[in-house]
Amino acid sequence: MNSSSHGYNVSSRPSFRDSYSTAVAKNVIVVALGLIINYINGTLIHTFSKHQIFYLNPRYILFIHLVVNDMIQLTTTITLFVSSYVFYKINSSLCCLIIVFAVFTTLNTPLNLAVMAVECYIAICLPLRHAEICTVKRTYVVIGLIWVMSTLSILPDLFDALATESMEFFHSRVFCLRENIFRNPYLTEKRDISNIVFLVIIWLTLFYTYLRILFTAQAAAADAKKARNTVLLHGFQLLLCILTYVFNLMIEGLTYLFPKGVLAIRFTIAIFVQVLPRLISPVIYGLRDKTFRKYLKRYLFCTP
Repeated sequence: MNSSSHGYNVSSRPSFRDSYSTAVAKNVIVVALGLIINYINGTLIHTFSKHQIFYLNPRYILFIHLVVNDMIQLTTTITLFVSSYVFYKINSSLCCLIIVFAVFTTLNTPLNLAVMAVECYIAICLPLRHAEICTVKRTYVVIGLIWVMSTLSILPDLFDALATESMEFFHSRVFCLRENIFRNPYLTEKRDISNIVFLVIIWLTLFYTYLRILFTAQAAAADAKKARNTVLLHGFQLLLCILTYVFNLMIEGLTYLFPKGVLAIRFTIAIFVQVLPRLISPVIYGLRDKTFRKYLKRYLFCTP
């Protein structure tokens, strides 16, 4: 949601540039990781769509929405990374469009995790009402609300830019960062406040569901213990999401300590904060879930 979601190499400081060989190596690493992760996630989507047991189950619907969201976020991140090397500056309107998608998907992730935690809570703590509350129709309505909430977060920035920037600006070329498109300083304050509110609500939701499931798990149902571990992994995913909010602070702190390693610092943090976390979802459901794993192996390794 901050600039870390869109454009994280070379920084906005033109004085720092990679050598040609280093730039090629970094781009190869990023693109290769992106292709591998998107292939795995694409296989998950294919597995989901081929079996009724998944697309009629609210839990798997929420999961596959998270996977699709991860793919969009990863694709926008890699697009901006590569374009920052190949073109350095791109058209402002195109940059605005990419950033909007990046913000949407960055906001969607913690919201989706919170909803998945609530679904686990209902399944374990209110099992007799789970089928009544968690229907397929309501699941899609909740997914729609997730996108509406993400949209409402970025729309003020977009409207402000359309109202205050000239047409020449939208035809100009910029280094693609959120701050270079939405330049009103008040928007940064608004973004920080909304981020804090979002995260506080989501963390409270996770803590509440985890504690309720924990107490139920002490009564010793195997499914309750599995749900408790799943919510813990959701918390770990959310922790990784939070790192995107403090991306710039992490870079500034490490750059202060290691001023000569600014480019390596930015690249390394970007890989661990923006790219590799997209593998967490396949691990949680694609590998831990026995039902999904049974079908996933068949498509992932192209075996009959």
